[in-house]
Amino acid sequence: MGCISFKFSTKFIFSLLLFSAIPIGILITLERTPPSTHVYQYHSNSWLRECAKWDDLNRRFLVSYLEGGVGELKLVSDDDRVLDEITAFKDVDLVGNASVGISIDRSRNRLLVVTADLIGNRYGGLAAYDLSSWRRLFLTHLTKPGDEKTFADDVAVDEEGNAYVTDVKNSKIWKVNVDGKLLSIIKSPLFTPKEWYKNLVGLNGIVYHPDGYLLVIHTFSGNLYKIDLKKGEEITLVKIVKGSLQLGDGLELLSPTKLVVAGNPAGRLVESTDGWETASVVGKFSGAMHRLATAATVKDGKAYISHLIGLGYPKRKHVIVEAVFSS
Repeated sequence: MGCISFKFSTKFIFSLLLFSAIPIGILITLERTPPSTHVYQYHSNSWLRECAKWDDLNRRFLVSYLEGGVGELKLVSDDDRVLDEITAFKDVDLVGNASVGISIDRSRNRLLVVTADLIGNRYGGLAAYDLSSWRRLFLTHLTKPGDEKTFADDVAVDEEGNAYVTDVKNSKIWKVNVDGKLLSIIKSPLFTPKEWYKNLVGLNGIVYHPDGYLLVIHTFSGNLYKIDLKKGEEITLVKIVKGSLQLGDGLELLSPTKLVVAGNPAGRLVESTDGWETASVVGKFSGAMHRLATAATVKDGKAYISHLIGLGYPKRKHVIVEAVFSS
């Protein structure tokens, strides 16, 4: 478990500072402005929700709890009623740690969940759960006592069931096999920009591309990396020829050539026509920027952005917003 400390993670502090900088009057105005795209709203008992992914087979959104655990939002129809968040699981042995990035491994009917010590940055783990019974299949400890501080953040899974977990604090990637065994750690000098301040929030969102490589974003620099798993985990920097990906967070592939980047602004659409050797920002979406976009998912061929901040009292209302990109 994570050690208790008064030092918050860099990502958490950055998010809170950005949110607190929004004047209350502007916040109220933004909340009262009718949304321009489709929005799923849901009630929650917490202010903070890190990641939401669409489970197409079971017609539900799965949401990670920053206080630990995962909930589900069962969708009966596509109307605009407010959904109720139902807790799927909360593990007693992980109390005190946050559930952050999640990824659905459809071919194995399981959900991969990253667990992190949000305050002390002393614990990181990866767990797998059966999507039907919510039985935990394994829990892998990514860190051990005496290790450097880390912040396990997001996860992607390849065709063989190997999982790749990003460390946003130290810009490395843990590789865990299909049975939960920690295989290796992927590191590279390319992951560390020369400017010290760009390393305050490092490797973050990650996705697996069906052509056999990973795409991973470095938040403060905006660098996008391609890790070719068929070439011995060869790492290259994707050249962004148009636009910027700075402050990018969660990733999701809309198609093999189009990538959705959640962050600030709320969403960016990135396109590559050469196998992600180069890429361009071809669209942007603002949406509910004041709620801090953290993750992206795809439902019925459309991109949706989930947000960190819930608003309202006594029940907090969170939103998952359809992203319609404009050039």
